[in-house]
Amino acid sequence: MTDDRMTVQETLATLLAGNERFVAGAPEHPNQDAARRAEIAPAQTPFAVLFGCSDSRLAAEIIFDRGLGDLFVVRTAGHVVGTEVLGSIEYGVSVLECPLVVVLGHDACGAVAATREAVDGGATAGGFVRDVIERVTPSVLAARAAGHTEDSEFIAEHIRHTVDLLLDRSRLLADRVAAGEAAVVGLAYRLADGTAQVVTAHGLNVPAGTTA
Repeated sequence: MTDDRMTVQETLATLLAGNERFVAGAPEHPNQDAARRAEIAPAQTPFAVLFGCSDSRLAAEIIFDRGLGDLFVVRTAGHVVGTEVLGSIEYGVSVLECPLVVVLGHDACGAVAATREAVDGGATAGGFVRDVIERVTPSVLAARAAGHTEDSEFIAEHIRHTVDLLLDRSRLLADRVAAGEAAVVGLAYRLADGTAQVVTAHGLNVPAGTTA
């Protein structure tokens, strides 16, 4: 396998190229056959950590046209961060040696919408859904303070907040990025057309707004 020899820039380019194929309706479905299954049975060597929202429309291997053993995927509603998430991401970076961590948000995110409603009206959900809303609240408040009103602006702010939170809470990840050994990129996915756009990046030079 050659994935572990890719640079951080090449890793992101591989994901964006896969997304381009998905958007164009011409996926290659790499690494999805019996031979690949047998090849990776002894050990996994994914080339990126994908931390995304749990939304059923956000299946990472599909929208980036990848297969078995390519991505180490962590998902929570609204891509909210807890200790289990941090531990999983650090495992992907330190043990599996993934050079790239991608935070994947999307438009029409239910967690962000529910949080906006809670901030506006003061009512919130019960149970542990309330915890999700509380964790998204800082992003919504920051977007409002910046004068944002559009859904895309709230989504972008939440993605940036999540990326910053990962780097703030995980010393391991922050040190790897500072040493040039890893990078963290925030992507915003559009449900209607399937495109993934760069919102923020740490550890590599890629302009915000870059798509496949």
